Amino acid sequence: MLPLFARAGAALVPGASRLPFIAGGGGDIPDLTFRLSDVAVDPERLEAYERVSGFATGGPLPASYPHILAFPLHLALMSDGSFPVPALGLVHIANRIVQHRPLAASERLSLRVWATALEPHPRGRKFSIRTEARSADELVWEEVSTILRREQPSAPELPPPPSASPPPAAIATNTQWRLDGDLGRRYARASGDLNPIHLHPLSARLFGFPSAIAHGMWTKARCLAALAPALPRAFSVDAEFRKPIRLPATVAFTHAEDAGTTRFAVRDAARGTPHLDGVLSPR
Repeated sequence: MLPLFARAGAALVPGASRLPFIAGGGGDIPDLTFRLSDVAVDPERLEAYERVSGFATGGPLPASYPHILAFPLHLALMSDGSFPVPALGLVHIANRIVQHRPLAASERLSLRVWATALEPHPRGRKFSIRTEARSADELVWEEVSTILRREQPSAPELPPPPSASPPPAAIATNTQWRLDGDLGRRYARASGDLNPIHLHPLSARLFGFPSAIAHGMWTKARCLAALAPALPRAFSVDAEFRKPIRLPATVAFTHAEDAGTTRFAVRDAARGTPHLDGVLSPR
């Protein structure tokens, strides 16, 4: 992973994007597909991920874990010389996971990753990375990760989409989580996501953040861990990442079920700042 991050970081050197093997030269998203076959889960790395994200160990593969297996492909795609924007400094703004059935940690998966076209966004431009995971020839897991290239940081805050509105407080359960300042580094070691905006206040400031921020996929994984006892065998789970969680922090996790659909949210415990809005639906 470190060579891929070094290559991604090279795109930030002034003038480097003019080189054909360095990303960030502009243009359209390339028609590229990256694949990995016969991917095995490392038990020690999985246990580290489960512990930092709040999952019980020894059970089915967490629904968010195939994202970790596919992340090297994501980074390889965004570090390719034909990719129009540099990978470092991009912000994960939304994520959709579809689990078609529970996965065992012993299963070997084949992964396929590609990106969609750039689209306008109030703060810049966005694109999505699509991922499919198959066990043998069976499609068992899918993901859409929506990524923002920030170009207008002063744009007004967007309202949450109707599908991801937080649960009604009157019927929701509420739990507080204390997030330590080193959470980004601990999750980075378990996940391989070494984006500097998550690792330290000094590196985060290079990209316009006043302090290190929690990984969006940690926040979603922590929500899934909290919901794990009631998860159906097959489901889709959508999350909109709102305001970044500046570390350290204390946040409140809220969730409620309505006609089989679970709505959940993460808010700053003191100020109510919205960090994540999500919806989980059985399939």
